[in-house]
Amino acid sequence: MPTITLLFASLHALLLLALVVPIVRHRRRHRIGIGDGGDTLLQRRMRVQANFVEYVPMALLLLGLLELSGLAPLWTWIFGATLLAGRILHAVGLGASAGVTAGRFLGTLATWGVIAAMAVVGVLRAIEGLQLPG
Repeated sequence: MPTITLLFASLHALLLLALVVPIVRHRRRHRIGIGDGGDTLLQRRMRVQANFVEYVPMALLLLGLLELSGLAPLWTWIFGATLLAGRILHAVGLGASAGVTAGRFLGTLATWGVIAAMAVVGVLRAIEGLQLPG
């Protein structure tokens, strides 16, 4: 069972809920039923959540497949923790300002870096495990 991935997927699910709650509260407070109503704070909060949804599913899929492929647990922990830290940094950075922030930059760098690293490791592990016909 991919218990490390289960832990990180669960933590990411809690983070997703933490990103959604302020959106719902803002919508109710300002009576914005659909879209963003031209509200810039709501737009930014929606982008934080949307960015999360754009990257996290693929990253968690890669993490789970790597864990199931027998990747050393230490690497699974490193990849999972880096992804979570990156997503938190990005959410805090973009949540604070629509401009460039250290959190947004470092969060993006960590997210892209860990996805790229997991993809490369995945390709290498897949090539090692391929059984060619014949």
